[in-house]
Amino acid sequence: MLLLVAVVAAVFSTPLLAQQSGEVAGRVTDASDGSAISGVSIVATSSRLPGTRVATTNVNGDYKLPLLPPGKYTLAFTLKDDTKRERATLVLLQQRAVVDLVVDYSVDESALEEVLVVATSSLAVDTAGASISASVSNEVFDALPVGQEYRDLLKLIPGVQYTEDTVRGPSAGGSGQDNTYQFDGVDVSLPLFGTLSAEPSTHDIDQVSIIRGGAKAIGFNRSGGVTINTISKSGSDEFHGEASYQVQSAGMADSRKDDSATEFEEDKEWITASVSGPILKEKLYFYGSYYRPTVDRVNRANAYGEVPDFKSERDEYFGKLTYAPTDNLLIDASFRTSDRSSENEGIDEFEAASTSTGDEASQDIGILEASWIINDNSNAYLKFTDFQLDTASRPDTSFDFPITIGDSLDISNLDAQGRISVPTLRPGEDAFNAFVQPIINQYGFIENGVATGGGAVGGASTINDQDFARQSLEFGYDFTLEGAGLMHDVHIGYHREKIEEDLARTSNGWGSITVPGGRTTTSDGTPIFYEARFEQMSLLSGSGNLIPAIHSETKSQNIELNDTIHWNDFTFNVGVLLSEDKLYGEGLKKNDSNISGFELAVGNRYLMKKISFSDMIQPRLGATFDMNNSTSLFVNYARYHPSASSLARAASWGRNLRRSIRARFDENGNFIEVDPVRSSSGKVFQQGISPRYVDEFLLGASYEVNDRLTTRAHVRYRAGRDFWEDTNNNARVLFEPPPGVPRELYVPNLDEIRAEIGGSSFVIAQLDGAKTDYYELNLEAEWRGDNYYLQGSYVYSEYTGNFDQDNSTTNNDGNVFIGSSNLADDAGRQLWDNKDGTLRGDRPHQFKLYGFYEFGWNGSVGGYFVYQSGQPWEAWDVEVFRELLTSVGSGSTSDTIRFAEQAGSNRTKAHAQLDLNYTQNFFFGDDGRYNLQLRADLFNVFDSQTGYDIQPKVNSAGFGDPRKFFNPRRLQLLAKFIF
Repeated sequence: MLLLVAVVAAVFSTPLLAQQSGEVAGRVTDASDGSAISGVSIVATSSRLPGTRVATTNVNGDYKLPLLPPGKYTLAFTLKDDTKRERATLVLLQQRAVVDLVVDYSVDESALEEVLVVATSSLAVDTAGASISASVSNEVFDALPVGQEYRDLLKLIPGVQYTEDTVRGPSAGGSGQDNTYQFDGVDVSLPLFGTLSAEPSTHDIDQVSIIRGGAKAIGFNRSGGVTINTISKSGSDEFHGEASYQVQSAGMADSRKDDSATEFEEDKEWITASVSGPILKEKLYFYGSYYRPTVDRVNRANAYGEVPDFKSERDEYFGKLTYAPTDNLLIDASFRTSDRSSENEGIDEFEAASTSTGDEASQDIGILEASWIINDNSNAYLKFTDFQLDTASRPDTSFDFPITIGDSLDISNLDAQGRISVPTLRPGEDAFNAFVQPIINQYGFIENGVATGGGAVGGASTINDQDFARQSLEFGYDFTLEGAGLMHDVHIGYHREKIEEDLARTSNGWGSITVPGGRTTTSDGTPIFYEARFEQMSLLSGSGNLIPAIHSETKSQNIELNDTIHWNDFTFNVGVLLSEDKLYGEGLKKNDSNISGFELAVGNRYLMKKISFSDMIQPRLGATFDMNNSTSLFVNYARYHPSASSLARAASWGRNLRRSIRARFDENGNFIEVDPVRSSSGKVFQQGISPRYVDEFLLGASYEVNDRLTTRAHVRYRAGRDFWEDTNNNARVLFEPPPGVPRELYVPNLDEIRAEIGGSSFVIAQLDGAKTDYYELNLEAEWRGDNYYLQGSYVYSEYTGNFDQDNSTTNNDGNVFIGSSNLADDAGRQLWDNKDGTLRGDRPHQFKLYGFYEFGWNGSVGGYFVYQSGQPWEAWDVEVFRELLTSVGSGSTSDTIRFAEQAGSNRTKAHAQLDLNYTQNFFFGDDGRYNLQLRADLFNVFDSQTGYDIQPKVNSAGFGDPRKFFNPRRLQLLAKFIF
């Protein structure tokens, strides 16, 4: 029964609070005439709340209990005649639970044996406003076949694509780097990149809150995609604990249906433990947990043969204190620390075993927050968070020799010089083929008995030390005003944040080595036969030391004002979020007498770019009309200025000493020249550019068919505009733009600036006509009964445009620069080069159905089904642009995002998948205090290993073939002891 209460209280409604809490509100009326009853005392109690919370109804019969820790609550209503009524409800994270009381004085509720349960339909639109949001408790996702990690919960959200990418997030009206991820309110999105940096387990999550659209000016929401927040479990007045072991052995997963040569077996284990309870009864609670996932891959082979076993281990510890010095003051403090290591990682199907890497990561998250109930009409909160992530990546095969400009390349031992990309033969190019054939014979993989190019040998190219930090402080004040038939819920909030990155990146040997084979030349016409790309930080400085790490920094401020106005059957939301971002680089200092406004100053921090409050005004407007007790209509407009940007590093002058450099060699490996990569040094910003924004329009309705079936429908449009990206300053002059694009330099005086302080020939520009458009029709229904629950959704959408952040490099499941990717780099990669079309994240049809059924023997079965359209792709071929490249003096041989056809011209097969689970509880001990839980999860029941992530490069091995497949059918078994 409690599980069903948790489900039906999962309110798809407006997020109300910026902090880690929920709210109960309602009205007390007389059943005889509907009149309001004032002066009713309401006392809220919960195992999650130290002490109690008290409110009193006003002259309109209204009451509100804000800042409640999420959990199950009992509300005790004391009427003026001292009679009592009790109701139970579930308070969800950042949601309002509406508990109205209609008093019938002729009924004596004291005779009832159970507290009446009040629950709200999952699809109801809350009277606080209009949005597309949800909160889900751990009782719900524990009953469904969901994985162990934070990102696994995303598959439950309607309109959010099902994905098995491990780094990039799902597309949901924006790119996979537009989402915001929070854990206990801490932004754990990777600074500068917008991907999910943390790997929290669902065992620690008590509730999840998701905002897909229609945001209010509450919570500092600037996300161009979805915003996901969670709250961790906490202690109570009773001691509780659990320990579990879950396993998926190699024999519990089907063979991979893979047409490539990749083969491996994989063992996975998960160990979790937690304990919680009181330190001081009704005052101070604690919660602590441990989590250890391990992965072992054995007997793995690919096109090059045997591959060493892969191993990943992680240890995570978490502790949390909840303290209520008074009933009106609540303090939470927590600390999470995690260490992860892996070895023999990153070997693709056409890469030799020697190209593997070993990774390490250490993550710490600290939180301190306090909330204060000032009186019945006002409250405040304060929160400080500290996030630190230190990472390192090392080649498992290292080359211990220094790089010196002028040295030769040992062409007889290319696989001991760096990571060499084995060339492929080109039809009709006899001289080139004759040169590369011996290299293919020596380093190619064997296919049908023949040595074949297109693979990679040697060692991993890069040694990486990369550390991230984020500190934030926020506070808010909320108050209620009443009068003249109106009620105003007013919110004022302030948030400031600093994010930092320190990066030391050197090369393993010569780094990445390619073989142009004489097809390209230097500026004086000398043929280039070998080219190595290495990191400048690998070179020694004049003092004989390695160049120090590059430091990047961004500071943000956000101010939000929101008024939710209640008038009869209407609720209006009027709000605005104001934001300011400051990007800091290093290597310059202010000098107003120079044309650039700067002078060189190695290691000095400077303000690179300021985006003012006046440039990022984000209105939030909405209205809800409750037509009757079962039908609501809602409309919303919101603007978002996404905060994720890589430009603090990508455009920093500090990169002038930390660039990627190309070293070129002749057919004998003799050194010819070096050529710093133009896009990897300091960059000037185009003047007068406006920050990227997303405008969102939402219209919808909800209808409660009966007390068991509720439906909701909405249409939504999102328009992304004003994208910034690094590009050649002369791109609009040389690279044949279409009519309407001005034939002029982005920065007219760039040559004069470079004469003063150096820097790149690339600039940060607002690309002309850059756009994304997302259209969505969403239909949802929820059906619930005494012992079952079913949630279904169908979403039709179109995601089009010419700026595809999800399709800017060969391996898109990674941390790709935002604002400085391959997009618009050189000829053939501009937005007018076949880029306008269907974007990679487009999934026109998406159907999800999930739910569970409870048996009478303490067992339950859960299921999840998804169907979605395939992934768009297009062919990439540099030769389509050969004439243009030659005309601008480029001999580039790279196919990367040089589209040979319109974006998204092709699509992979649609994917359908069914997941099932069964849970059996064995209760024993006094009053069933102890529980042995056994559980089986079967994922991908019909073994639908649909291929995706197509290899799009025409001139590389495997063109048109899927590089990834959805995971095979697999069984996971769990045993858990709970007390």
